[in-house]
Amino acid sequence: MTDPAIPSAYVRDKRTPTETREQLRARIPGWGADLDPADRPSHPRLQYAPDTTGAHWDFPERQPEKEPRERSIEHAFLTPVFGTAQPLRGLSGAIRKLAYRRFSEGRLAHWLLLIVGDRVDAWGSHLRSFASGRPDVPATGLRSELTRGGLRSRRGRSDARHQVLDPVLVAGPWVAAAAVTWTGVRRLVRALRR
Repeated sequence: MTDPAIPSAYVRDKRTPTETREQLRARIPGWGADLDPADRPSHPRLQYAPDTTGAHWDFPERQPEKEPRERSIEHAFLTPVFGTAQPLRGLSGAIRKLAYRRFSEGRLAHWLLLIVGDRVDAWGSHLRSFASGRPDVPATGLRSELTRGGLRSRRGRSDARHQVLDPVLVAGPWVAAAAVTWTGVRRLVRALRR
């Protein structure tokens, strides 16, 4: 015989008989409310009424589209109201337009192109900051790692093997851009001397 203190889910034989619907309804308030469709709170929403759409408003007046906006190829038209705070411009805008014009939102290429467009926009912003005379400072955190106990605070963490990559991922693109710029300037100077 099994111990009655052990729940029946953990023993081979089922010790308690299954309760009937009436017993469950008497014991648990509201049990079985979804059995009869007439008793369901959401039942009117589940009925199909071909003469109405269920919307409690008419289609709103459309916002004027001053510039062509990107929209998914799955949709027939833009929503009546849309954001205009960040219009697409430059190379990043062309990449994003290509993503929306050519690929469905269910395709990986759509999202990868949007990520590439974002990175191109970020690098364009970095280059504009150099032209403004107040360049962005790459936030690598290397100085605080060495002066404020950053390395000591990393001991014992589970991602210790990946911590070597942190400075490379943050500072690496800056170092690569500086190397490319240096090489380009050297070639330009050599070409002008000839």
